Amino acid sequence: MPRMRRRELLQRSASALLALTTITAGSAARAWPNSRTPVDLKQLQVTRTDDGVTLSYDVRFDLPKEVEDALLKGVSLVFLAEAETYRSRWYWTDKLRSTARRRWRLTYQPLTRQWRLSFDGLSRHYSRLVDALNAMRRGSNWRIADTLPIGDDQDYYVDFKFKLDTDELPRPLQLSLGIQSEWDLAIERRIAVPPPR
Repeated sequence: MPRMRRRELLQRSASALLALTTITAGSAARAWPNSRTPVDLKQLQVTRTDDGVTLSYDVRFDLPKEVEDALLKGVSLVFLAEAETYRSRWYWTDKLRSTARRRWRLTYQPLTRQWRLSFDGLSRHYSRLVDALNAMRRGSNWRIADTLPIGDDQDYYVDFKFKLDTDELPRPLQLSLGIQSEWDLAIERRIAVPPPR
């Protein structure tokens, strides 16, 4: 086959594959308009003490079937919890005071039939998926900022985010996700920091 015809064939194949993917993703989106898995935030509480600002949260969600199937096939999932503390300013954009992050990696080990959850360099094994998910769904007294100045009458608030980090997925899987809402597990909330007690 001449070189020019091979290139032309590859271009046409790529165009056809892209068109097929777009059509399939569009029909899937129309067929399942309410397929987004809800993520509920049962509790979000900020406490301001002499030692700093702490946050407690309770996130509720279930993994969609497609996400759980990917886990069983050996794909690791990364979940992130992030809390950013801001000081309100009327004359300029709000000032970022601190950022705190928690990162979990969840994997399935088929030989032992156990779920491994890694956090801060430590790993723990669970026999059931729900137990591994429960370990990261809740956080209490998580220190997210140092002590805020006493006597400071400025308003502070915290932007809290919890999500499945799809940027950590293998690249081919990221490209195939497209607009699939089953992988869109995320929630964001803003909460005011109370005045010191």
